[in-house]
Amino acid sequence: MAFEVTRDTVIGDILDHDATTAQYFLAMGMHCLGCPASRGESIEEACEVHGVNCDELLDKLNKHLEN
Repeated sequence: MAFEVTRDTVIGDILDHDATTAQYFLAMGMHCLGCPASRGESIEEACEVHGVNCDELLDKLNKHLEN
């Protein structure tokens, strides 16, 4: 079964599944991916804090994970 990222998916779970997704979080300004707070945030929470379009990030992450 494919790993699908939704608004509620926790960032730490995404990174644990595929560490190469870190590039998308770094690009949105999330530079402390190792800190417990950022790893425990949902995609939606992180996008809200960093002013990122959640739907665009979800699309990028899910396309990346399809490959």
